[in-house]
Amino acid sequence: MKIAIVKLSSLGDIVHSMIVLQFVKKHYPDSEIDWVVEKRFKGVLENNQHINQIHTVNLNKVKRVKSIKLLLTEMSKARKFGQYDVVIDLQGLVKSAIITKLISSRKKVGFDKNSIRERLASYFYNQKVAIGYDKNSIERYVKLISEALRVKITKDDVINKELYLFSKSNIFIPQTPYIVFVIGSTWKSRNYPKEKYVQVANAIKKDCLVVWGNDQEKERAEWMSSESNYIQVMPKLNLDDLKHVINHASLLVGNDTGPSHMAWALNRPSITLFGPTPVERSFQTPINKVLQSSSKVNHFKLDKNDFSIKEIKASNIIKIANDLLRKNI
Repeated sequence: MKIAIVKLSSLGDIVHSMIVLQFVKKHYPDSEIDWVVEKRFKGVLENNQHINQIHTVNLNKVKRVKSIKLLLTEMSKARKFGQYDVVIDLQGLVKSAIITKLISSRKKVGFDKNSIRERLASYFYNQKVAIGYDKNSIERYVKLISEALRVKITKDDVINKELYLFSKSNIFIPQTPYIVFVIGSTWKSRNYPKEKYVQVANAIKKDCLVVWGNDQEKERAEWMSSESNYIQVMPKLNLDDLKHVINHASLLVGNDTGPSHMAWALNRPSITLFGPTPVERSFQTPINKVLQSSSKVNHFKLDKNDFSIKEIKASNIIKIANDLLRKNI
């Protein structure tokens, strides 16, 4: 069986959705699985032995330059990906649905109109799967794959998953134990205060490595380092380096953003902090915990001006962190 999975973005959603690969291979060991993704996120998929080929599009560039010609060029790539037995759209947006439609296959599977934010996308599929948009993200991906390929995937399968991110990086990392702080995200309102990260580091008294993605985040990281002898600022990392650093961490503490969710995929202990985004984006386990603010989150209309993540007490993070470190070091 030849399968194409369409999941273009975002980083955290791609990380979560990749869990389905091991279950597909378990039930169809001879299958070939190709993945369609935004070019800038290709690195997170690389080195996974269950992926046959990674196809990329650059719709992010289209959005930046606002070119119809470039949009048509990028979309037309899908016609050249080859012939598939089934194409599965794990994203559920109009852009991913169009790409799904353009890929050569008689069977196109995606969420039904009541299970996604962009309802129009469902009209591009000939098999549609129903599951609430407010349900846990991983459960949604597993449900879609289960029905598309007629396989049974249980909650225990998810909890007992094999790690599925892999790296060839040889970037230098300190000896364990060390903690990774993920301090940035695409919204300012999703970022936990830098002062409270410092409180956490000074209380736990272990090496804390801060990862960052832009100049503003680097500036925050350097301020944190100046305020704590336990905090080190990492150099700029690519996605392969990032997987390597997180895979060897004793704990990750971070905002609801892609790098934070890598800890879950790598079976590393983590504490993910939620303010204006739904906690259902995370799958909690004995080693993967979440803390959330008191906000009432509307899954269909997130509030970028909700800065309630600041309410989360550093003392609560410290308590959970010490417990996880005690059990897992």
